[in-house]
Amino acid sequence: ALKGPREEIVYLPCIYRNTGVEKPDYLATVDVDPKSPHYCQVIHRLSMPNLKDELHHSGWNACSSCFGDATKRRNRLILPSLISSRVYVVDVGTDSRAPRIHKIVEPVELFWKGNVANPHTSHCLGSGDILISCLGDPSGNGKGGFILLDGETFEVKGNWENGEKVPPLGYDFWYQPRHNVLISTEWGVPKVLANGFNPADLERGHYGRRINVWDWSTHTYVQAVDLGKDSIPLEIRFLHNPDAAEGFVGCALSGAVHRFYKTEKGDWAAEKVIQVPHKKVQGWLLPDMPGLITDILISLDDRFLYFSNWLHGDIRQYDISDTRRPKLVGQVFLGGSITKGGPVTVVEDKELQCQPEPFVIKGKRVPGGPQMIQLSLDGKRLYVSTSLYSGWDKQFYPDLVKEGSVMLQIDVDTERGGLKVNKNFLVDFGKEPDGPVLAHEIRYPGGDCTSDIWM
Repeated sequence: ALKGPREEIVYLPCIYRNTGVEKPDYLATVDVDPKSPHYCQVIHRLSMPNLKDELHHSGWNACSSCFGDATKRRNRLILPSLISSRVYVVDVGTDSRAPRIHKIVEPVELFWKGNVANPHTSHCLGSGDILISCLGDPSGNGKGGFILLDGETFEVKGNWENGEKVPPLGYDFWYQPRHNVLISTEWGVPKVLANGFNPADLERGHYGRRINVWDWSTHTYVQAVDLGKDSIPLEIRFLHNPDAAEGFVGCALSGAVHRFYKTEKGDWAAEKVIQVPHKKVQGWLLPDMPGLITDILISLDDRFLYFSNWLHGDIRQYDISDTRRPKLVGQVFLGGSITKGGPVTVVEDKELQCQPEPFVIKGKRVPGGPQMIQLSLDGKRLYVSTSLYSGWDKQFYPDLVKEGSVMLQIDVDTERGGLKVNKNFLVDFGKEPDGPVLAHEIRYPGGDCTSDIWM
């Protein structure tokens, strides 16, 4: 995979919910080939047939877990809708530059056949089926269940999990068959987080603090690992080496990264290995501002860990050659809430001597902060988008909703470590034909380091 071809196009879901534009969300195809006359341009838009879906994360109908099966092609992109609970199956095989809708799984299918809603992460399985994690039940309450789609017909087969026991909350997941495990994370109660963040909901227990361990072969929930009060563990990544019994999870509100690992006893545990200090501020929602670690990924060679601090405005690169002692080797600021001249004053900062300058590229001052990240297969280019989720974008970065998000590219030093903004790369989603839009996750047609699980 490391020696795979350079990416030429990428796909991003683009969201109009909460922007004031009454248009459907769409899947944008963006040209990222420097030799192309359409470099940094949206070359195709596949509009969904419904309003206010909140497209979010995507996955594949087939991936590395199906390697060796000549009948499998990575020709369908699975696109769950976080708010409407619809799942779109997109044909990217007929024409990768002009995707088309292949099938729509309506919300009622998830409600009736699985008693789940608010689908989030989609991974293909070695069986050929597709597994999707969910945040809640059809009433908007928290429920960390899963739904299984047939990998050929895309019919809902029912729940993946067995037994009555399920976690109270759901979000992301990763599985590792060689260690008979799937581990899922927790965001919050869907009807609570849908329209914004209220700190009082933390005290009410409406946000997550655990990673949840499942027995892979029996599909049963076997263990919860508590990462601490107000942690909100979001994206979870095992090391890519299929023999590795460890990985990392980023905790949004606590600003921590925990290493999770299999113990000698055979159960699972976690230890905090990175802490982003909160900043004491004035002019913001709370007196302490977390970094809000919203996305993390691991390079395909398992050498570097990257994550985004959406509120502070930086992306960090860590050398994880020693997984218990990550070493910060790269950092770059791309906006955020603490830039000079804004409404927020930093009164105490354990890391920076002064507030960072606003981020400007090609004459555009970028609103928002770095959020979703995707790494090229060779590890040399890190792509970044700036929208988290429309309800929270609107609350924390009103200018982002008005002006639209952007996609940027960071050049990576893969020898010594280091990050540098590519000043020639800007995709400005504020200039879309139907008005500014919020572009979210970045996906490559051939698969990437957040979609593929090796078995």
